[in-house]
Amino acid sequence: AVRVCAARAFVELEWTAGIPDLEEAVRVEQDKVVRADLAACLGRLKDMIGAVAERGGAGGRREVAVTIDDLPLTNAGTDDPAARLAITRKLVGALTKAKIPAIGFVIGQKARETGGEDILKVWLDAGLELGNHTQTHPSLHKVGLELYEADVLAGDATLRAILAPRGLSPRYFRHPFLFTGRDQATKRAVPAFLGEHGYAVAPVSVDDSDWVFAKAYEKCLERGDGASAAKVKAAYLPYIQSKFDYWEHQSKALLGYEVKQVLLIHASALNADSIGDLAAMIRRRGYAFVTLDQAMKDPAYALPDGYEGGGGISWLHRWAFALGGKSAILAGELRCPAWVMEAAGVDSE
Repeated sequence: AVRVCAARAFVELEWTAGIPDLEEAVRVEQDKVVRADLAACLGRLKDMIGAVAERGGAGGRREVAVTIDDLPLTNAGTDDPAARLAITRKLVGALTKAKIPAIGFVIGQKARETGGEDILKVWLDAGLELGNHTQTHPSLHKVGLELYEADVLAGDATLRAILAPRGLSPRYFRHPFLFTGRDQATKRAVPAFLGEHGYAVAPVSVDDSDWVFAKAYEKCLERGDGASAAKVKAAYLPYIQSKFDYWEHQSKALLGYEVKQVLLIHASALNADSIGDLAAMIRRRGYAFVTLDQAMKDPAYALPDGYEGGGGISWLHRWAFALGGKSAILAGELRCPAWVMEAAGVDSE
C-alpha cells in the first residue's frame, strides 16, 4: 500500500523523474495486484513525458546552470595554502562527479595571493569555465561608474593572464553583490561597457544567502566545533531546496512557465562538503545541469531590469519590477534562519 501511494504521488506531482525508480519497483514486485497498480501509475507517468517536458515541471525539462562566486576560495576556515587547495579539489571533484558544467567567477586580487593560481588551475584542469568578478569586489553603488569600470578592467587583466596560456578568454561577468545600478542610465552604461570588452552579464534567478551559511560553517570549523558545523550543514540543504521552490513559483506566476534557472552559490568549505548532496537534491527536483550559455538561451533573460533599489536581487524580481511592479513579487520568500545569521555574526542578508 505504501509503494502504491508513493507511485500515485509521483503521478499527482507529474514527477516524471521518478520513472526509473518506478520501473524498478514494477520489476521486483512479487504481488500481482500491487505490481498491476504500480504498472498503471508508470504508464500514466510515461504518458505525461511530452506535455511536462514542453512546459517544464517536476520531472520534465527543468534546467539549471550553476554559477560559483568568489574564487579562488572564500570562507574556507583556513589560510593554509595546502588545505585550501584540498578543499578546492574536493569541491571541483564533486562538481565533476555530478557532471555539473559550472562556471566560477574570480576576484582578481584574491587570485594573486599565495596559492590562488594553483586553485584556479584545479578548476581549469577540470574543464570548468572562469569569469570575471572584478579585481577587488567593489560595490558599484559606493564607488561609482568610473572606478567600477577600472576595477572590472583590472580583474580582466588578471584573469586573461591566467587564461591566455591555455588559449582561453573570459566571456562572462558577475556583478559583486549583484548590484547593477540605482538608475537606468547606469544599468545601460555598464552592460555596454562590458560588451565592448567581450563580456556578457551573468544573471541569477535562484538567489539565496548560502554565504551566510558558509560564514557560520567557517566559524564552527575555526573553533573546532564539529557538532555545530554539522548542524549548519544539515540546515543548508533544506534551505536551498525551499529557495528553489520559491523561485519556481515566482517564475510561473510572472512568466507563465519555469525559466531556465541560474543558481548562485560560493566557492566555500561548506559547498565543498555539500555539493554532492546539493546536486542530488536538485536532480530529484527534475533538473538537468546545463552551461550558463544554454540557460541564457531562455528568452526571459532578454527582459529589462526594472529594479532601481539598493539591493542585490534575483533577475526574476528585476523582471517583476519591469513587468508588473512590486505587486508582481510573490510573498513568502524564505529568509535565512536567525540562528544561522547569529552563528555567522551577521545581522542582515
